[in-house]
Amino acid sequence: MTDKIRLLFTEEQIDARIREIGKQITEEYEGKEIVLVCALKGASFFACELAKRISLDVKMDFISLSSYGSGKTSSGEVRMLKDLDFSIDGKNVIVVEDIVDTGRTLSYVMGLLETRKPESLKLCSLLDKPSRRVVDIQADYVGFEVPDLFVVGYGLDFDQKYRNLPYIGVVEND
Repeated sequence: MTDKIRLLFTEEQIDARIREIGKQITEEYEGKEIVLVCALKGASFFACELAKRISLDVKMDFISLSSYGSGKTSSGEVRMLKDLDFSIDGKNVIVVEDIVDTGRTLSYVMGLLETRKPESLKLCSLLDKPSRRVVDIQADYVGFEVPDLFVVGYGLDFDQKYRNLPYIGVVEND
């Protein structure tokens, strides 16, 4: 590692919060099947851990979008790289994201998925950065709120590095 990373949330804190969210989802969707739609690549760590903590029938699918490139800020342009593999018509869908930042990407995703006529559509994000929001979008389930810092770890990356950190930290040098 060449960047200095300051610890923000420990692996234990993240695990405890994911357990709480999984329990909440289980209670809210009791007796129903849900579809977790994981936003690749960043949310994959979170989505897998969350799925293990939901005591219901869970299907998973994946989408891949890009709005960052190799920088630290969103380009504002959203590109679909991978679409869903199966229909969500009539399904209870929860989009699982690593972080809600400006909201542009998630607004695009939620709008697109809504046209596919799910029974319900909610958003679950490990992190929420409301100070950067430019589009009015709110997650239904949030792990942690974070200030306007560049965070990595637990799936979040900086130019494809640091996803594998078992904690969430802040990149402190440029």
